[in-house]
Amino acid sequence: MNTDSAPLEVLVFGSAIIDFICYTPRLPAAGETLHGHKFQRGYGGKGANQCVAAARLGSRCAFVGKLGDDSFGADYLCQLCTEHVNVKYVEKLPGQSTGIAQIAVADGGENNIIIVAGANDSLSANDVNQAKKLFEQAKVLVCQLETPVDATLAALRQFKGISIVNAAPAMAKTPPELLQLASILCVNETEAALMTGVASICSISEAFVAIQRLIELGANTVIITLGKLGAVYACNIDGRQLKEHVTAPQVPPELVVDTTGAGDAFIGALAHHLAQYPEGELSAHIAAACAVASKSVQLPGTQASFPRA
Repeated sequence: MNTDSAPLEVLVFGSAIIDFICYTPRLPAAGETLHGHKFQRGYGGKGANQCVAAARLGSRCAFVGKLGDDSFGADYLCQLCTEHVNVKYVEKLPGQSTGIAQIAVADGGENNIIIVAGANDSLSANDVNQAKKLFEQAKVLVCQLETPVDATLAALRQFKGISIVNAAPAMAKTPPELLQLASILCVNETEAALMTGVASICSISEAFVAIQRLIELGANTVIITLGKLGAVYACNIDGRQLKEHVTAPQVPPELVVDTTGAGDAFIGALAHHLAQYPEGELSAHIAAACAVASKSVQLPGTQASFPRA
């Protein structure tokens, strides 16, 4: 397990959630009961997922988060240690439950998710102060929106390196400071549509329109992931805007098992490559992250599907 004395590369400030996954032929309609054919319990939460994804690729990682003082929390702490994640600042809170997610996965890989945050809601600016040494050491900080926004803002203010904000779950009225503080804002097409107020994003050109809107709102560099279409990004360099579409490896439909966690695999891989290859082009980092996400959809589960180096 990593320690404070070891060189730290990726620091994740965010959520840890136990996944309860039901596999069904299709997703249920409103009010409908379906027979599922498989149940699986797994480890999730966008924060912990992204941390484990980076750690499996070889980055030295630390996680700052909250768990309940229950059996789920104890199991999760052991899991993070098994993945060689620094857990010095992961706290188990008496009287609180570990966060849970109820997930339905259809045979074609589509999913829907309901989250009960539990102890994750207790993450605060004080936790940033407690883990100050990690914030000073890390090369890349990763945050999400499954924990209180005020705590995330405190983390971004404290950190001086490259920061990635995965704005998920998305907010219709995202605080401008959140966009301005993040080095990189990364969202999927659904999240980008909600944040920009557009009806939907179904094409590369529509994604670029949404990116422009997010930059106008204050974002620095924006990445929108588009599933099998890869990702698009835009940033300002030396007074000019650079934008590009990065393709993803094509996975035959019959090989797609479970798309749950693919976005987290992308973020973790992006953080890993930014930390390991700081002189590399952003397009190359995004292409590598797309490749990792494409591998993850071919296996069931969330963290269980993340590839190792």
